[in-house]
Amino acid sequence: MFNKILIANRGEIACRVIKTARKMGIATVAVYSDADRDALHKQMADEAVYIGPAPSAESYLVIDKILDAIRETGADAVHPGYGFLSENAAFAEALDKAGIAFIGPPVGAINAMGDKIESKKLAEAAQVNVVPGHTEAVRDPDDAVKIANDIGYPVMLKASAGGGGKGMRLAWNDDECRDGLERAVNEAKSSFGDDRVFVEKFIEQPRHIEIQIIADKHGNTVYLGERECSIQRRHQKVLEEAPSPFLDEKTRKAMGEQAVALAAAVDYHSAGTVEFIVDGERNFYFLEMNTRLQVEHPVTELITGFDLVELMINVAAGEKLPFAQKDVKLNGWALEARVYAEDPFRNFLPSIGRLVRYQSPEEDDHVRVDTGVYEGGEISMYYDPMIAKLITYGGDRSEAIRHMKSALDAYYIRGVNHNIGFLAALVAHPRFAEGALTTNFIAEEYPDGFHPQDLPADDPVVQIAVAASIHRAYQHRAAQISGQTPDHERQVSDDWVVVLKDGPHPVTVRPASDGYFVVIDGTTHELRTDWKLGEPLFIGNLDGRELCIQVERNNVAYRLIHGGSEDDIMVLSPVHAEFQALMPVKEPPDTSKLLLSPMPGLLVSLAVEAGQEVKAGEELAVIEAMKMENVLRAERDVTVTAIKAGAGDSLMVDQVIMEFE
Repeated sequence: MFNKILIANRGEIACRVIKTARKMGIATVAVYSDADRDALHKQMADEAVYIGPAPSAESYLVIDKILDAIRETGADAVHPGYGFLSENAAFAEALDKAGIAFIGPPVGAINAMGDKIESKKLAEAAQVNVVPGHTEAVRDPDDAVKIANDIGYPVMLKASAGGGGKGMRLAWNDDECRDGLERAVNEAKSSFGDDRVFVEKFIEQPRHIEIQIIADKHGNTVYLGERECSIQRRHQKVLEEAPSPFLDEKTRKAMGEQAVALAAAVDYHSAGTVEFIVDGERNFYFLEMNTRLQVEHPVTELITGFDLVELMINVAAGEKLPFAQKDVKLNGWALEARVYAEDPFRNFLPSIGRLVRYQSPEEDDHVRVDTGVYEGGEISMYYDPMIAKLITYGGDRSEAIRHMKSALDAYYIRGVNHNIGFLAALVAHPRFAEGALTTNFIAEEYPDGFHPQDLPADDPVVQIAVAASIHRAYQHRAAQISGQTPDHERQVSDDWVVVLKDGPHPVTVRPASDGYFVVIDGTTHELRTDWKLGEPLFIGNLDGRELCIQVERNNVAYRLIHGGSEDDIMVLSPVHAEFQALMPVKEPPDTSKLLLSPMPGLLVSLAVEAGQEVKAGEELAVIEAMKMENVLRAERDVTVTAIKAGAGDSLMVDQVIMEFE
């Protein structure tokens, strides 16, 4: 077995690998860039080696720097995690040449499966079902349009070396095909250094279901069930679960056997994932094989009981798999939600900055949190904006969903925008509960983007009872202040008015031995809690219903976050409530004559100049953030009066790019 493993990665996956290595008694080495000098993975590892500037192209992607770190620390094996160099054949070859074990598949398999064009040909030869398409690289826009018309729209333009949703564009007509090819080529070149793009038929109403395999160096390969990954946004997975609510045992077996056959065709060993697209009739087609550990591997671990990282390490050390296919049993259900630093209300644009407050849900048999951050840490603009993966487990799907809802309520993050409200809306959606999933789920349910009104509405009784009880607790403390004038001591009232979006609600709050009795519209509710002033989480029980509500206070106003909803609530005396009803509403500033940067990023190009007339839908500018190109288009016919930023500028959120007449 290995003595020391270097993790050629960062963030949550580096922390994840360190945990298993520590459990196995293996020392670990972290590598870090300027942006990660205070990172959690650096703190957790036994040793850490600096490898360069913040941009990954100057640090985590530089093979020679990783090799130098290996030599410096005497590591005898490398785990690549996912992303960065994890599927880089040149890196695996360099390790082999240096006599260092690569905790991953052989170079031949990486080469074969890393090229989407070649992998499709191999799959066909191995009698694996494939999506109809053109397996040669597209030469230019005219070539792409010709191929697309031969296949028939809609088509998917995909980078041959792509992954993570980068270098992919869906086209429904010739214009979208031409524009999509340009974007796919640019992203592919920027992210992977390989600008080849191919075209394949887009399967409508598709599900994205993948098979996890594990293989040793002795010819043993097994599949560990499937993962449903259909909830995606811009081809990036958001929610995953295992098993799939759609597959039957017959389809699962057929998909698993084809995945094993494909692995055997390239002499695969280590963990790997074969991704399929499945239509409404359970016909399935090969998409690609990921020759690495997947982001969503925890859901498979929870329902099978296997530690995939441990299996990868053992396989790399030459050990045989300790089980056969007949020994693999799927027990219970698991969900994974990807918690990102992004703003769902601004088209999910990345949010960077410091985690001023960070408190994850308590881990137990039903809740697991894989993260690489901590309170006070920073979400950098240089890397993927993932904060954590929240994984829940239950005996069945409904129980796993219930635990996920509770865990999302308890996830407390301040300092950066995040997508927890969006995740809560997804798991509370009736269609998700039914398991009626496709990769179009988010686009169909939120066609105009995600907006505050899309958050699930909370029960007003919960809002009224909790806000009124919290306010009374603060008023009680205020009444205890010393030095009050005799016979003029501050009195605490039981009668208040809670002002919600729909108007004022009179309420009476009386203390009880373990909480409060709250009277709303003539009905008495019992609220039990041991919440203390200032705690960010209000945990209690209302009429037998367990609650976990995030609380922020600003004098008489409270922001309550629960079940995905986020509401600003005032608690006033009856007299103050009468005056409040007379207050004018402040209108937001008019920004309709400005093009504002919706995200921090690089202004790649400007498509217009001052004085130019622009039609609705025409391109105005392109901003690159997190290696993704974002095209800003005119919402209406306008005339540009001034340009306030230039190509190559680094933009802040809401920075003015141009002004309109």
